[in-house]
Amino acid sequence: MTRILLIDDSAAMRAHMRAALEGSKELGPAVEIAETASGFEALRLMHRGAYGAVIIDINLPDIDGLELIRFIRQSRHHRDVALIVVSAMSSARDRERAFRLGAHAFVAKPFSADTLASAIRRGVSSSQLRLRVAT
Repeated sequence: MTRILLIDDSAAMRAHMRAALEGSKELGPAVEIAETASGFEALRLMHRGAYGAVIIDINLPDIDGLELIRFIRQSRHHRDVALIVVSAMSSARDRERAFRLGAHAFVAKPFSADTLASAIRRGVSSSQLRLRVAT
């Protein structure tokens, strides 16, 4: 089972992402999705359990999504989780910074369900490969 955490301050966008992921043939039926509108709440949820992928918007009300990536990558428990940035802020600078901080993929809004599912699948595969190489 793949556990996915959605972090976006827009309830409508979280519902859109959830629908895209739950209906994805690429991810399969074994997907568990949690969601939050807050970066700080996301950190609390991550300390309660492991996620295979975390989808992060850049614009969050309490902590910048890129800073959230930095916090996650500094945690020894979560540094290998697949991180996918989904944002309307998709300048070359935003993308470069996201990848430099440790994101596996960057999906610009608006996006298709297939694009999001593909980014998650690639991110999880890449993350699992790093875990096998590191151990």
